[in-house]
Amino acid sequence: MERYIAEELLEWKKMEKGRLPFVLYGARQVGKTYVLQHFGRDHYKNSIYVNFERMPVIAEYFDGDLKPERLLRFLEEYFSDRIIPEQTLIIFDEIQACERALTSLKYFAEEAPEYHIAAAGSLLGVAVHRNQYSFPVGKVIMKTMYPLRFDEFLNATGNGHLTRLICEHYEELSEMPGQTHREIMEWFRRYLFIGGMPAVVRKYVEEGSLVNIPELQHMILNAYIADMAKYASSGECTKIQNAFRSLPAQLAKDNRKFQYKLIRKGATAGLFGDSISWLVMAGVALECDKVTRGELPLPVFRDVSSFKLYMSDVGLLSAFAGIMPENIVRQELSDVYKGALSENYVAQTLRAGGHELYYWASDSPCAEVDFVIQRKGEIIPIEVKYDENVHARSLKHFVKLYQPRQAVRLSARNFGMDEKGMASVPLYAAFCI
Repeated sequence: MERYIAEELLEWKKMEKGRLPFVLYGARQVGKTYVLQHFGRDHYKNSIYVNFERMPVIAEYFDGDLKPERLLRFLEEYFSDRIIPEQTLIIFDEIQACERALTSLKYFAEEAPEYHIAAAGSLLGVAVHRNQYSFPVGKVIMKTMYPLRFDEFLNATGNGHLTRLICEHYEELSEMPGQTHREIMEWFRRYLFIGGMPAVVRKYVEEGSLVNIPELQHMILNAYIADMAKYASSGECTKIQNAFRSLPAQLAKDNRKFQYKLIRKGATAGLFGDSISWLVMAGVALECDKVTRGELPLPVFRDVSSFKLYMSDVGLLSAFAGIMPENIVRQELSDVYKGALSENYVAQTLRAGGHELYYWASDSPCAEVDFVIQRKGEIIPIEVKYDENVHARSLKHFVKLYQPRQAVRLSARNFGMDEKGMASVPLYAAFCI
């Protein structure tokens, strides 16, 4: 299962100067360990794999002196394997379980840069749950890993040729042949149910069936809930779980702005603000902030009192909401929740593509654009529709106000350009943006 993050790892390996330890973080079960182990097998003579949760003896050794020479000698003796500069990949997995191991990366960067070290861990443990030791700021390269995007999903299911076709037609905004368009839309609707969690995608590839997918997705959701108990106090854990369980209901509205009252009666930002931050920091949820103007730079126009919260994976959202395969195949979902799934899909796709998430809204006239991104010094408004209905009044109002060079309507329609200069892009091509 090829992941695009592997390309960044390869560029990191080839660096001749300034290479720092590589830290890969993200939500649980997005495939961090798999990618690093696979990368080690493909591009190095050998690998040393350390799992700090499962190997407490090694974790304890890091309580001593953190000189790279001492640590490398110990690892060689423990694994009975040579560690050769430039030829051995040292993998520190579950690094959040050993704060001193994370601190040691600073000394590897300063004193032994010829050794290739890649680490993986949950963002909570790496950046938040630190009790005694400082984070090695400026001494590591940090990258976030997300669930498989739709293009990665197509590649994993043996449909890489469709990925290439999508990219070609996006570049020219040329219409996709009708039969091919319908075929890709079928895969897209399947993806809304399966999502991009690697274990779920693998199960689908192996079985060729959607029947057992929800069971595995609920296991992942339960693992997230278990992490809440692991990394939060008992009182905070309850609030985090309540906020988490409200996510399907938050998105089941025409106005998807996050509403604290949907968590419980009397809920406020003061009570649940930290819980929301926890979900975002854990990679379980994606935050999309409101901007009041569609001008550069977007961050200065944030309205911190208004935001939307999406699930990190649309497949997990489907499972969380109790959606079954036949509901999507038979098109039995309400129009509101079709829109919610589509928006969630676009949110996770944009975020995986490196974009910060914003939406725009105005009070007079009442208008809202689902996503506004800032890319290469340009503002791009994006409207999302599940079906072929593309009456995007709010998008047209935004274009009239701010005159962006490009405006995108994502829907079930084929590629094209309308008379107003708005790009019509199929939902399945969101990864191209």
